Amino acid sequence: MKNFNRIISVIITAAFLVFLLVGASITENKADHEDTDSDKSDTETSASFNPYNTTIGISMPSRKLERWNRDGALLKKQFEDRGYQVELIYADDSYEKQNKDIQKLMNDHVNLLVIAAVDASTPTKTLDKAKEAGIPIISYDRLIMNTDAISYNVSFNNYVVGKLQGQYIVKALGLTNYDVTRNIEFAEGDASDSNAALYYNGEYDVLKPYIDNGNIRVVSGQTDYDKVTTDGWSTANAEKRMKNILKSFYADRQRLDAVVCANDSTALGVTRAIDEEYQGRNNVIITGQDGDEENLKNIVDGKQSMTVFKALSNEVIVTVDLADEILKGLTPGESLIRNSNWGFKCTYDTLSYDNGTGAIPSYLLMPTAVTKENMQKVLVDTGYYTVDKDGYLHPAD
Repeated sequence: MKNFNRIISVIITAAFLVFLLVGASITENKADHEDTDSDKSDTETSASFNPYNTTIGISMPSRKLERWNRDGALLKKQFEDRGYQVELIYADDSYEKQNKDIQKLMNDHVNLLVIAAVDASTPTKTLDKAKEAGIPIISYDRLIMNTDAISYNVSFNNYVVGKLQGQYIVKALGLTNYDVTRNIEFAEGDASDSNAALYYNGEYDVLKPYIDNGNIRVVSGQTDYDKVTTDGWSTANAEKRMKNILKSFYADRQRLDAVVCANDSTALGVTRAIDEEYQGRNNVIITGQDGDEENLKNIVDGKQSMTVFKALSNEVIVTVDLADEILKGLTPGESLIRNSNWGFKCTYDTLSYDNGTGAIPSYLLMPTAVTKENMQKVLVDTGYYTVDKDGYLHPAD
């Protein structure tokens, strides 16, 4: 009887262990099944997204600058090539019109906004309404200030743009030779453009040591940012200001060695002013930015020294890929760069670009300095521009 009870006890124990093992297996299989369902759900969410039922609203600041026409056309084409509906509106350099344009796009029920602001500080109330409506916003090229409605910022590293200009000046004027003294002036961008201060800071941080030790003189005395900006990035305004400087400070054949121009539209105005008013016999070093067609011609002809090229097509690619992920319900970050396999350098910055409400997650591309010596390699061989029989460059279609 004692042996019988022992046998029964062993059988019960074994049965209990089998029960536990089977239960654990069922639980594990259930968990695996739930994980699979979850992954499948995420995949289905992405796979079920249909761009053909999705509209992108694009608000560009102006048609006056060559670059914004290129940006707008490239963005529209890239989004449409992926099946999106696109509404593209130009604000004609009016922040009032841009606010109305953005409101119209919202009324048309766009699913995402891409905005290059006329004035980075003005569309905040309208964008707050967009946020309330659940519309994601990509701040394009110019960081929009003082609103938490911005989802992401896509731009170039604009501080580096200024540094490239400053470094070119240092090298071109031989400023590492402390026995020389050179005269320069500044022609900066529009104060309402958040990028303009970044360009200036990059330039000035490079040049300030030489100003402090006397190797650089700014004869006009105009070095403070608010004294050297150009309303609307206007060529005419830059030309007018530079003519006044030349007449006031360089009328007695005072030598002017260089003008640090923030972009090609200001450089064009400065070049025209020098052609008409400058009495010196030297070639004045002139910087720029954007690679506008007329400015590239001036570089070939020796009237402008360099420009900082920003591959707009790359900025567009980042913007469209970013919009894709946002609209698929994903949360883009550093992984967007890793997974996209772009053939160009881009960094993800979550700390540096504070718009007054906090740091805006930013994708930043790297610019390139272009001179007469390297424009074939940087601009033509890469397919961005073509070159005619006279050696002048034209944007590739």
